[in-house]
Amino acid sequence: MGTNVHLTAELEKFARDRVSSGRYNNVSEVVREGLRLLQDQEIARRSAEAARLEEDRRREIERERRKAALHAMLDRWAAMPTIDIGPWTRDELYD
Repeated sequence: MGTNVHLTAELEKFARDRVSSGRYNNVSEVVREGLRLLQDQEIARRSAEAARLEEDRRREIERERRKAALHAMLDRWAAMPTIDIGPWTRDELYD
């Protein structure tokens, strides 16, 4: 594959310094390593985003479950017969 990459002077110097250090054989190896790191970073970002979306979904399910439980409790409470407690009824006490 014949891709040409134009680097800023600063990046060109950095890449050539990496080659001079002996860690890489040429500038192309430095660029490939940089792209691999960028690829890893993108995979990690996507994974974090998927985890965040899953957590949001889980929280919404839990919120709906709690809401349904509250409504069920309130329905049971409303269905209870009114009882007299001294001069007041339960409904009067909790209005």
